[in-house]
Amino acid sequence: MKKTEDELINLLEDWEQVKYRMEEEGFDYCWSYYSNFKEIEDEEFHKLRKLYIEISEKLEKYVEDKVEEVKEQLDNFEDIEDNE
Repeated sequence: MKKTEDELINLLEDWEQVKYRMEEEGFDYCWSYYSNFKEIEDEEFHKLRKLYIEISEKLEKYVEDKVEEVKEQLDNFEDIEDNE
């Protein structure tokens, strides 16, 4: 169905608002915390937004786990040195 001029203007305003939020709020905050962008009626957009959130959470957890893993290795290394 062809969109009316008013519908296109509203659609453009919605997308410009998303772009503005990405730039002003920061990319991660925009997707993870700012809004769920229900006003955007675009299936691919929401699919990608949800994937971004999922991947960013996995990456954050991975980094946190690696920090803990290396801390434990360092603690064990220091314990071994202390016992020698």
